[in-house]
Amino acid sequence: VQLQASGGGLVRAGGSLRLSCAASGSIKSINSMAWYRQAPGKQRELVARIINDGRPPDYVGDVKGRFTISTDNAKNTVYLQMNSLKPEDTAVYYCHGFILGTTTPYTYYWGQGTEVTVSS
Repeated sequence: VQLQASGGGLVRAGGSLRLSCAASGSIKSINSMAWYRQAPGKQRELVARIINDGRPPDYVGDVKGRFTISTDNAKNTVYLQMNSLKPEDTAVYYCHGFILGTTTPYTYYWGQGTEVTVSS
């Protein structure tokens, strides 16, 4: 199983970006997907998480109301729509999944990261 993230870039404060993360490989079921971020000199932190059981997504910190996490189960893809971006949102964003493979148990996987830079 692999996670491939994309959609990062440079944007001005107040702008928007949409990140995508596609899971591929021998997937039987996806329990949850999430986005984390790591700013320069800081620890990686959870941004948003969505569990595939109908519960509303979780958001951490001041992204609530600005960011929206969603999934396309048919494409095994998770999105992060980021609006009203601020310079402090600048970070490398990583997708994360808890995935059951056809021959492997539920396992946590990380994507490779996509860089988001917000200029003031």
